[in-house]
Formats: sequence, C-alpha cells, structure tokens
Amino acid sequence: MKYLRLLFTISSNIPRWLIFLFDLGICASSFVLAVVLRFSFKLNDSTLTNIITFIPLILLVKAFFMMYFRLYSGIIRHTSVQDGIRILYTTLFSSFGIYIISSFYKLFFISGFSIIPLSIIILDFIITTFLLGSFRIFIKLLYIKTSHQNKGEVLNYAIFGAGEAGIIAKRKLEQHKGSNIKVVAFFDDDTAMKNKSLEGIRIFDFEKDLIELNSKFDIDNLIISGINLSKNRKQEIIDKCLNNNITVQSVPPVEKWINGELSFNQIKTVKIEDLIERDVIELDIDAIGQQLNGKVVMVTGAAGSIGSEIVNQLCKFKIKKIIAVDSSEESLYQLDSRIAENLQNVNRKNIEIVVADITNLERMKGLFERFQPEMVYHAAAYKHVPLMENNPSEAIKTNVKGTMTIANLSVEFGVEKFVMVSTDKAVNPTNVMGASKRIAEIYVQSLSNSIKVNNSSKTKFITTRFGNVLGSSGSVIPRFRKQIESGGPITVTHPEITRYFMTIPEACQLVLEAGYMGNGGEIYVFDMGKSVKIIDLAKKMIRLSGFTLGKDIQIVYTGLRPGEKIYEELLNDQENTVPTHHSKIMIGKVRNYDFNLVKNSIDELLKLYNFQNQTAIVAKMKEIVPEFISKNSPFEHLDKKQELSDTTVEKLLEK
Repeated sequence: MKYLRLLFTISSNIPRWLIFLFDLGICASSFVLAVVLRFSFKLNDSTLTNIITFIPLILLVKAFFMMYFRLYSGIIRHTSVQDGIRILYTTLFSSFGIYIISSFYKLFFISGFSIIPLSIIILDFIITTFLLGSFRIFIKLLYIKTSHQNKGEVLNYAIFGAGEAGIIAKRKLEQHKGSNIKVVAFFDDDTAMKNKSLEGIRIFDFEKDLIELNSKFDIDNLIISGINLSKNRKQEIIDKCLNNNITVQSVPPVEKWINGELSFNQIKTVKIEDLIERDVIELDIDAIGQQLNGKVVMVTGAAGSIGSEIVNQLCKFKIKKIIAVDSSEESLYQLDSRIAENLQNVNRKNIEIVVADITNLERMKGLFERFQPEMVYHAAAYKHVPLMENNPSEAIKTNVKGTMTIANLSVEFGVEKFVMVSTDKAVNPTNVMGASKRIAEIYVQSLSNSIKVNNSSKTKFITTRFGNVLGSSGSVIPRFRKQIESGGPITVTHPEITRYFMTIPEACQLVLEAGYMGNGGEIYVFDMGKSVKIIDLAKKMIRLSGFTLGKDIQIVYTGLRPGEKIYEELLNDQENTVPTHHSKIMIGKVRNYDFNLVKNSIDELLKLYNFQNQTAIVAKMKEIVPEFISKNSPFEHLDKKQELSDTTVEKLLEK
C-alpha cells in the first residue's frame, strides 16, 4: 500500500499531456478490440492491414474531440459525474465524426462500401466509453482505499440527506487532501429512499438505525445536508446525535457555496444557535414595505445588537434615508464598515451615521429638525442587569430620560410611528434595569393615550417586548463559548435559572412587523417559544465543542448576580394577551396610567439624578412601579417598608 500511496503522491505532478496520450492508447486498444469482436476473432491479413491503416484516422478524430471537451483536464483520482459526462460527449461525438467520414468515403470514393462499418463504430463507442470510465473509477476507488489506510485512525462519517447536497458533501469528504474520512451511511426522512444505495453507501432510517450503526461503526461525525429540513427536525437530529456522542456538522445553503461549488472548509460544526433557532418567520413584506418605502427612518442605538440588525433589515426596503444614531463612536464605525462590505446594493448616501447622545435634548432636537424622520425605532438603552444595579442613576438617565426625549420630539415633529424596543425584564422587575424599562414603557403608553384623548398629535406609539437575543453583547452564549475555548470552567449563576432566547434577525423582523401592525398604545409581546435552562445550554455547548463534561470542561455555580431572577416573564401577573393576525405576536393587555401623574412622577425621579443618591433613586422607582421587588440586591431593604412616599425619599436624600 505504501507504494500505491507514493504513486498517488507522484501522480499529482503527472503532466496533462501524459494522461492525454494514455487515453489515446485506450482508444486505439478499443478500436482493435471492436474489430476483433466484429469478425468473431477470425482476422486475415487484409483485415489486419485495414486496422493498421485506419487507426491513425480514428485517433486523429478522437484526439480532436478529447481536446475539445478537455477530457485530460480532470484529476483521475477525483473523478466525478462531470468527468463521466465529458467521456460520454467525447466518445459520442467521435463516433459520429467517424461515421460521417466513413459515409463520405462510401458516397464519393468507394461506392457501396464503408471504410469502417457501422457495427464496428458502435462497438468502438461502447468499448471506449466503458474503458475510459472504468479506468477512472478504478483509480478513484484505489485512491479512496489507500487514503483510508494512512497512518492514524479512520474517521467514520454519516450524512443526513441523500439528495444532491449529500452526494456532493460525500465527494468533498473523500477528496479532501490529507483527510482520513470514510462515509459509512446515509440517512434520510424520505421513506421511498430507505434501504437503497447511493454511490455504494446504504441509506438508513435515522430514528431506527442510528444507535445500531453507531454501535457498529462508532460514528465520529454526522453531516446534515438536508436543505429542506425544518428547524425543529434539525434540532431533533442534533439532540439525538449529541446523546450518542456524535459530533454534528452541517452543509451551508447552496447560495452560500463558493462560485456554486461546496468547499470542504464550508462544512462547519453545528453551533448552539442552531439548537435554539426556530423556523423562518413569515412576514408581510409588501405591507411593511408600503409603510416604509420613501420614508425617512431614525434608529436609535443603531450600533447595538438589535439596532444594527434593524438597520440591516431596513436596508432591504426602498427607504429614502436611514438615520443611524448611537453614542459609541467605535461601534458606529464598525456598523458603517459592515454596511459598506455587506450591503453593496445599498446607496450609502441614503444612510446617515450620527454620533449623538439620546439624553441630549439640544443635539437630538437638531437631528429631528434637520432630517424630519417619519418613523423612529428606539433601541437605545442600557441593558446589563448587574451594571445597572450598581448604577441606577445612569439607568434612569438613558432608559427613562432618553426615551422621554425621543418620544417628546417624535410628537413635536409629527413622527408617524415611534416603535420602542423593551424587554421581558420589565415584567415584575427584580432589578433596576428592568424597572427603568418598565417606567419608559409606562411613559410611552400614557403619552399615547393622552394623544388619543386630546387628538393632539398623529404620532402612534408602539412598544415591543421580548427576551434575550442570541449573540448580543453580554449574551450568555458568547461568554460560554469563550470560556470553553480557554479550557473552562463554564460559570452558571444558578442550576435552575432559565431564559427565553430569540435570534437577533428574528427579533428585529418581529419589531418591524409590530411597527407595521400598531395603531398606537399597544405593548406587543413576542412568542419566545419555550424557556431554556441555562445549565442545559452549557452542557450542549460543551458536547458540540467535542468535549466531555466533568472531564474536559467543568461547570461552576457562582450564585445569582445583583438583580437577577431565576425565571423570566413576558407578562405581568395582572396582564393577559390577545392574539393578532401574526401567530408570533400578541398584544399585552396592561393597565392604563394618567399621563400627567406619570409625567410628574418621572420628572421627580429625574431630578434625583442631580443628587446622585442611588438609594433615593431606587426608592422612587419602586414608588412608580410597585411590583418592582429587588432580588439579590443592596436595595432589598427598601421592599420591607410598608409604604414608599415622597417623605421617604426626602429622608433618604437628607442622609
């Protein structure tokens, strides 16, 4: 075998002209064999002379078509269907050419006789096609056999999806230089394909046969190539593989293949996002487009996880101008670079990148005067729970004052719709961040009700509320991934903690849909699916990374962080929901507030910023949001009071 491996190593440097000559030798042998078969092995001197005479003509014709169809250009050990098609075209056109020449001679030179009988031409076509194809298949099989016997253990692969993508994936695995891979099974959900073979590999039933095959072959990897699999089915496959210690990889969609061809390096290990991702959301794109096309749209917090994706989504529509506002210079620069790199079809003149603080009234008023936005998506906010628990004054400044500033300017300048991005942490808040977002919700909702009653503005206010988004800054998944890469341990705050998760694109699509649907005053609640246990998430990430829990990576419990609660909620206990035309979006029925009372209370809260007494600020927040009960927080002592009043806040300020 080592001599064969050496031969294949040397063969990679064999010039193409040598392969061309070898193919010509096969063609010459095929013609001789065709003549011998035609005359049943009874050859006389005249027949032998004719064979020798006609061989140069045969080879000349075949050489022409071999060069035309570039038969010599393929790498023999990686023979594919395309090479087979080239062989067929070469032999077919060559035979046809020989027949034309023979007929020409019969008609004009040797009346009544063909120089090469049609029967020989047909036999030559069959034999040449067979020998050229068989030779290449033999070399390929020999190469696969020798490559599997290289030093090192053979990796057994299975492929889910016996369609074209699965076949291409199999070939790429076998052709990859230096790989020691052997495909041992195909799986497919199509019952009509069960127990059939594909390129010599049997197609099995995934549910029935996986465990038995894994026991027999010790499958190392399973590649998911089924392009039409639902997200739920994909998750079922991944879960079952992980439970059987099989690493899972996936083939990217065809549109992401490089120049229409799959690259070995594009077959990637499945990420945890694939386990949480749900089926594609059906949006009313035309209706959303009718509302947005030709409009000036402002996005606050445009450089953040949600804001930047909203900008990306908006770029798909024919929007007159997008004003991307954020206070982070570096993040805005990155957003601008991503737009330039990934959205080449977007006119850069239609996107304005603006560095601005939403709490700065003069700066924001100047932007509204200059650009006259017709739609506002308000995603700017501080969102990290532990940080805001230690900095309540900054939470109210950005999350409350910032929201008030943008909302008031929207009314003043006649914005058509104001869409606020909120959070599930605003429901029965246990931390400062959630409470600050709830206060912002209350202000926006009460302002909307006041406008409707007084008919004082056309602005419609819509609030959207959802849970954690995958991949956002500070999200648990990037943190876990970094901890795994550094060898662990993975830190989890509590063994029972659960969270709702949604992908960033999914969340932003629902924000756009809710913005289109809203008539003003609604709080839209998104269907977040099932809550996910964080410990289960950590365990799956460890297994997806190819490590063993307890052996390679440890999990350490660190205790709940300040303000953190074990279970997240999407609706207050006193609230319920009503369905909308979109199955993923519901309207939360919340209690109404008097705008003047709300405004006065929030004004008093914001005045406390000047004193920088964090306890007094939190006490006032609890007064505005009575359901705000601190958890694992230095402000828990405030909840022991029977009643929080202005007098209580004044006493705190005196201290």
